[in-house]
Amino acid sequence: MSNEELKRSIASLAPELSRELLDPFFARMDEEYFATFPPQEIATHLLLASALSSDAPIQVRITPQQSGELEIVIVGFDYLGQFSMFCGLMSAFALDIRAGDIFSFAKRSRSSKVVDVFRVAPIAGETFDEAQQLEFTNELQVLTRLLAEGSIQEARTRLYRFLTERIEKRNQPLGGLLSPLALEFDNQARPDRTVMEVRSEDTFAFLYAVSNALSLRGVYISAVKIRGEDDRTHDRFVICDHTGRTIREGTEQQRLTLAVRMIVQFTRFVTEAPDPAKAMHHFDQFLDKLVELGDEALYDRTLSLLSRREGMSRLARLLGSSDDLWDNFLRIHFNEMVPLIEGDTMPAGRATMQAELRSALDAASADDQKTVLNAFKDRQLFLIDVRHLLQADRTPSEFSEALTNLAEAVIDEAARISHPGVAGRFDHPPVHEGTQCPFAMFALGKFGGREMGYASDLELLFVHDGHSEFFEALAHQIVGLIESRSHGVFRIDLRLRPHGDAGSWSTSFEQFEKYYNAGGDAVPFERQALIKLRWFAGDMNLGRRVEAHRDSFTYGGRPWDWKDALLLRERQMRELVKPGKINVKYSAGGIVDIEYAVQYLQLLNGAEHPEIRLPSTLDALERLRQLQIVREDDYRLLRSSYLFLRQLIDALRIVRGDASDLLLPESADEFKSLARRMGYQEADRVKDAERLAADIRGTMDKVHGYFVARFHPA
Repeated sequence: MSNEELKRSIASLAPELSRELLDPFFARMDEEYFATFPPQEIATHLLLASALSSDAPIQVRITPQQSGELEIVIVGFDYLGQFSMFCGLMSAFALDIRAGDIFSFAKRSRSSKVVDVFRVAPIAGETFDEAQQLEFTNELQVLTRLLAEGSIQEARTRLYRFLTERIEKRNQPLGGLLSPLALEFDNQARPDRTVMEVRSEDTFAFLYAVSNALSLRGVYISAVKIRGEDDRTHDRFVICDHTGRTIREGTEQQRLTLAVRMIVQFTRFVTEAPDPAKAMHHFDQFLDKLVELGDEALYDRTLSLLSRREGMSRLARLLGSSDDLWDNFLRIHFNEMVPLIEGDTMPAGRATMQAELRSALDAASADDQKTVLNAFKDRQLFLIDVRHLLQADRTPSEFSEALTNLAEAVIDEAARISHPGVAGRFDHPPVHEGTQCPFAMFALGKFGGREMGYASDLELLFVHDGHSEFFEALAHQIVGLIESRSHGVFRIDLRLRPHGDAGSWSTSFEQFEKYYNAGGDAVPFERQALIKLRWFAGDMNLGRRVEAHRDSFTYGGRPWDWKDALLLRERQMRELVKPGKINVKYSAGGIVDIEYAVQYLQLLNGAEHPEIRLPSTLDALERLRQLQIVREDDYRLLRSSYLFLRQLIDALRIVRGDASDLLLPESADEFKSLARRMGYQEADRVKDAERLAADIRGTMDKVHGYFVARFHPA
């Protein structure tokens, strides 16, 4: 039948169709389309196309078949990545795609259309009733509107999360995606397109995994023929690259083959990622980086890693956890990522790290030492962060210990290499009675308590004896050497020094004694802050003198200003917490309630019991329990709550690497991902999020209840 005869036949079947629709459809649609469908079905497709508009960019018709299968006809405007959306949504609704014929206009334009016809059946034990069909159609409309707006990444993110949750709820296995996959390319069958033949086992979500792989690599799918027989699938894709060219033989086809195989396999493990959308997006970039480096040894090692289930699983957890780790570290330290995923090594101790850093600094020129110092710091941060993320059995305390060791090593070495340069600006280093004047460095806050986590800053205090001008210059030089990567990560914070921002960067011991004295200028919260003071580098004798004076001032038995302390805590809850928000540090029951409770008890009892004069919250809490100052049941509550809230803060901060990320997310999807990062692993992510929310509420209510009962007057 000629085109004109076919047009007349269709016009008689659907007289309401206009020539303005018929003529371009016949002129531009893939010729094979007209040989595939009879006039009656083409007329139906055109009637659906006539209803398309900017508000309704897609039309869907679902028809039961005598075989028990269903025919799903989708007619719409043509958008990049659209076919993978269709296939992914069908997988989300537990539909097995038995066969299909997918066509589009031969030349793409803003008015191009697609006609996709699928023959599907629900997988065993599932249904696809009218309510589900309506939900399917509505979700398809949402995804297509996002594509129409150019928001392809947002559409992918929505689908990844929707699909993952549906698969997890059904406990649907995706193991078949690990089956061998054969791809063949033919650039001769079509003048301006590549025909790609795909053969594999017919497994659930296979077609989605392949089409999504093509979409992620910027490949446009113009036609697909889906056929399966005897548990095997044989699909033919007609494709081109994003510029409209064929996929050329050699390197281009090899890279596409590798990418498709890897992404199909990775899709099997995406449900194990805290955020499936992040995992897939970052994996796509992972492949780009692998190709960009051109390192054959790394390439082969990566292929070996990805061929093992545990390797893929660990990679999914890593890529699906943090934008910050990927953006700031994985791209920089990409070569080290694969060995990290393969291994299970412990981080080095301070002495080992400092020896390695010292060797690198001594081998560098004076002009290059700052670069070497910060490169070492950033690399070690990357190693520590990734190890902690991949090894779920590691405790917050082990993570904090590794970060603290790194911080101490870096600051100590920064001081060592700073000294000669500063000394050169003076006649000689300051001496007193023939001995060089001492200089010591102290940690405060989380650093002092060895309680650092993701995105922690470094609260420091410099103390010296002798020539103040020299040591002031030395302090500035040390701080200037250590670069803060972003958002407070390893940022030096000197605000807890005497007189705060108005004070000298390095404080003489005489000034320290005078400021922290019964008649000095220190306010009550500064007395409390000194609990966390800990010498870690510089002159040990000076360090011990400072700590001894701290003990006499902080734990000397002077009355504690309860009214001021409790007013400060109330101000924090009122001024640092936005209305209607939950801040896991400052809200009622936040981690500050535990830290302050322990510190108040240290201030009250430290004069009589020197053994509780410890900078670590958990160590001090354990001693308070041993002395029966804290009851056993209260100890268990405070300890478990402290560890839970520490883990929660790390899980919040890791996404962006921002120290200010202390608010619980409002987005349901973000809360589900947070639950996964916290180790909640039920099949239903919604229930995981609900359990986490309940655990947070319960923990914070109990913590604040203890704080109020113990410290607020009746």
